[in-house]
Amino acid sequence: MADINVECINPFLMATTGIMRDMCQMEMKIGKPYVKQTEFNDDSVLIMIGVTGEMRGQVILAFTIGSALKIVSRMAMMEMTEMDELATSAISELGNMIMGNAATILSTKGIGIDITPPTFCNGTFTMSTSYTKNVCIPLTIDDELIMELDISVKSEE
Repeated sequence: MADINVECINPFLMATTGIMRDMCQMEMKIGKPYVKQTEFNDDSVLIMIGVTGEMRGQVILAFTIGSALKIVSRMAMMEMTEMDELATSAISELGNMIMGNAATILSTKGIGIDITPPTFCNGTFTMSTSYTKNVCIPLTIDDELIMELDISVKSEE
């Protein structure tokens, strides 16, 4: 199983923190990355986006339902109290914006990728990959975990 290159992670972090700042007015603090099994519990909202091209794999944006509702409330500029169709669409579009921005950042480094449409998942979820490790980066505001970025990508050589 291949190790993930830090050069692969930084564009996703830059895109995530930039979009969260610009779209949600949330200044995210990046936590310490660690390798973990891709497992989530009942209270999870996940946006999974595949990566193809000169990198392959997937990136998962993982939230608790409460955090996802805080984020979509900021995006919609109105309080959202349930993960209804509007909230699901908004959090999926957030994933699209983050990954589109990451693709642009990677292209400036000479790495061409394409992304798949976002897949919305909620509840208990487990996934495994045989080609690379899953690196989890927690993103917080005022020591409160807002989201996890799970990155399982590797460069095509």
